[in-house]
Amino acid sequence: MGLGTLGGGIASAKWFVSQGAKVTVTDLRTEKRLKNSLEKLGYFKNRDLKGGTMTRHSAHKEVVEFVLGRHRVQDFKNNDIIVVNPAVPRESKYLAIAREEGKVIVNDARVFFDSARNPIISVTGTRGKTTTTNWIAHFLKSKYPDTIAGGNSSKEALLSLVEKLKNKRAPVVVELSSWQLELLDKSSRGPDVAVITNIYPDHLNRYKNIRDYASAKANIFSNQTRSQKLVLNLDNPWTKFFLSKKPKARAYFFSLKPLSKGKQGIFVSNDRVILKIGRQEKIVLGEKEFKILRTRGEHNVQNFLAASLAASLMGISNDAIRKRARTLPEIRYREEIVFREKKLLVVNDSAGTSPDAVIAAIRRFKNRGDLILITGGTDKNLEFSPLAREIKKTLKPKQVFFLNGSATKKLIKELRALRYFPKTGPRIFESLPEILKGIRDRELGIKKRESGISLPAQAGNQELGTRFVILFSPGAASFEKFKNEFDRGEKFDIYLKKLFEVGGV
Repeated sequence: MGLGTLGGGIASAKWFVSQGAKVTVTDLRTEKRLKNSLEKLGYFKNRDLKGGTMTRHSAHKEVVEFVLGRHRVQDFKNNDIIVVNPAVPRESKYLAIAREEGKVIVNDARVFFDSARNPIISVTGTRGKTTTTNWIAHFLKSKYPDTIAGGNSSKEALLSLVEKLKNKRAPVVVELSSWQLELLDKSSRGPDVAVITNIYPDHLNRYKNIRDYASAKANIFSNQTRSQKLVLNLDNPWTKFFLSKKPKARAYFFSLKPLSKGKQGIFVSNDRVILKIGRQEKIVLGEKEFKILRTRGEHNVQNFLAASLAASLMGISNDAIRKRARTLPEIRYREEIVFREKKLLVVNDSAGTSPDAVIAAIRRFKNRGDLILITGGTDKNLEFSPLAREIKKTLKPKQVFFLNGSATKKLIKELRALRYFPKTGPRIFESLPEILKGIRDRELGIKKRESGISLPAQAGNQELGTRFVILFSPGAASFEKFKNEFDRGEKFDIYLKKLFEVGGV
């Protein structure tokens, strides 16, 4: 139910066909809107031109029925298993019909946990999921070269990973959204290590309140056993909520402050990162290494703590973590430095879809040069007053460019309440090219490039001392103008390359 455009529905359809199932793919979107996804399933190549609803999957020679632009009640009564795309509302009347009929309702996360036999490390939270997931895999590869990472925001959809897990001893690290976790409490197993990075208000257009949202996140440890591990953020107030649910797994904590007596995990003390397991305390990063890490921002220090603790619980040594900390990968569209020259740094934070993400990005880059912020998008019923206060404290009105949208209107309303704008009011634009052209011509005074500009191969920390910093951090969803945050990030790079004559973005 819901083929979608990000690859999860495609992977699910292919996986069930490979298991010999008779599959019906149904989506409210039309054939035209799903063209790319349908092509990947061989729909147009093998289409039955007489009926228009049947296709033979080219890889597995099994018949798949497509019902597009609508849902049919009969499909939810006649099929044994209903596989739900994360975007499908829990309140869907078709899911209600399936429940009344006693059908098994699953999603890709539940099927993955029921199918995979490898050690699993799962990561969820509001912010830092993708970075933490990739950094855990980065550490694990020092001991397990076949480690695979994938899940929620990766090109590696969960069920596409199953066939790649050839080495059963190699760990798999999966990022899980709250939507994927909604059905995980009914899976056959829990993750060997579960990580919750933090909880902040998000997706309140789907959940009744933040407690309902946090309850979905709690499903990550609902099936864990006493022999498994749970990693929690001691600095986040919602950790008390998770502990009140009395998880069976042993809890370990990460914190920017020393851990209280009796707690085990990883923490920062005197500009050093220290691992405390049992009665032993060992230094993971010394002062010099920690100083380098801190240039990535406090939120990335927390991501490092969560990732290195999870890796330690999987048997990775402190020496291995310290060595691989020097080459931590940048994550696409998450405070990603996409362009740098002597007088200009450009950061693509398109995956920053909450106000908290914008605050973190502003704090990281505000001292790297004259900051120019591009922000705004689609509302998710979130609160924008903290972001408005951060903007007023840090940026002048001429430094902020707004991309129009429902969330943008809420943020501007909060800023008006703070008497932030001059008489001319906010600068609101309808498109990213419009904004980038305005920044190029008016703010930076760049009319024409005399020579080409190339993007450096590594971002590193060489951005220190940059004169101008363009930060694209929307702090909102993207659906009014883009397919999703990844489409938004890709288009930002394209427009940047075209308007600034940048090679290599």
